[in-house]
Amino acid sequence: MIVVMNRIPVALGFGEAFEERFNRRTGFNDRVPGFIRNEILRPLKSDSYIVKTYWCVQEDFERWTQSDSFRQIQANRQPVEMLTGPNVLEIHEVVQQAGKLVITVHGVDRP
Repeated sequence: MIVVMNRIPVALGFGEAFEERFNRRTGFNDRVPGFIRNEILRPLKSDSYIVKTYWCVQEDFERWTQSDSFRQIQANRQPVEMLTGPNVLEIHEVVQQAGKLVITVHGVDRP
């Protein structure tokens, strides 16, 4: 499994609009071959959000970047003033996993 992380610096005051862009896309990639899940991490002590997508193998991610689905997402770019700098893309292979399943109940995460 691989994790693709995109570190995106978002300007002060644009966080809610940035998150809403992803809320509108929920489920968009669910039928893409090799796609497992995604996570949007809100910054607590910086300006950079982290968008994480999980894929079975790197080729699945690369194939998706050549797809119509990807082109549709890229065609709807965020306004320039929403960002404070360039994004940084990283691709990592998962070599170990540990932890508990977390379930959200009434807005509260419970192990």
